[in-house]
Amino acid sequence: MNKRGTTKLIAAGLLTGLLLAGCGADDSDSSTGAGAPAAAPAVGTAEDQAAEGSASQGKDTGAQAPDLRVDQRSIIYTGSITVRVEDVTAAAAQATGIASAAGGFIGADERHSGTGSDTANLTLRVPAAKFSSVVDQLAKLGTEEVRGINTQDVTEEVVDLDARISVQKARVDSAKKLLSQAKSLNDLVMLEREVATREADLASLEAKKRRLADLTALSTITVVLLDPEATQANDPNDEPPGFLAGLSGGWKALKASLAVLLTVLGALLPWIIALGVPAWAIFYTIRRLRRRQPPVQPAPATPDAAP
Repeated sequence: MNKRGTTKLIAAGLLTGLLLAGCGADDSDSSTGAGAPAAAPAVGTAEDQAAEGSASQGKDTGAQAPDLRVDQRSIIYTGSITVRVEDVTAAAAQATGIASAAGGFIGADERHSGTGSDTANLTLRVPAAKFSSVVDQLAKLGTEEVRGINTQDVTEEVVDLDARISVQKARVDSAKKLLSQAKSLNDLVMLEREVATREADLASLEAKKRRLADLTALSTITVVLLDPEATQANDPNDEPPGFLAGLSGGWKALKASLAVLLTVLGALLPWIIALGVPAWAIFYTIRRLRRRQPPVQPAPATPDAAP
């Protein structure tokens, strides 16, 4: 065999091997597609994880560079003020007007009158931007006695909630997409349960976000109005420490015990008089009658008759 014949023989062998390999691959693909059942969509597939990964990446990107300017921060303002006024009712009406003019409202209104001293406890909800001005206006209603202002910066918590809400929304969308691809009843039930769980978690996160939004948008101010004769309740933290605190507590306990004892005695005294005096009179009369009766003499002994 010459050189040209050898080359033709090798080329024919390579072509035959390629054709056989192609036929084997086709048979393998057809048997796989026809005999193996379609895989059911599972929660946590690559598509679901990819959605969560993209949302998580967005979370990291947003958390790295939040807007930390003072006017963009989420701050909760709470305050309390005690004012002594000439007319509690009129001052309460003015406080209500101040809150309404600022765009707020009355959250609670508790008043005490008719006991010689009038008091009013108001809870005002006003926009955070007008918090300081409202407090200053309330102080001008009378003589300011106590003022307290607290602030709580919740910017990081708000940013974290936004990121978690984004991730949870992506998880809900991926679960709904898998639900639309369910092939069997078991897959349908499982995916419906998973969608409901994820939606409940999302609703909880959104409720927290709304609560923080409400607290940051509307500040809370507690107003205590006192008339000139009203006494302000003492703060428990103002009690003297140590021995003086124990002495004060013991004296208060003694007075409370004496008050209870006198109350019981006052309740029993009418019964003692109504029942005790007649009983004592009857006992005294019987005793005197017994004293007046002569003692009974014993009968003389009779001598026995002689036998």
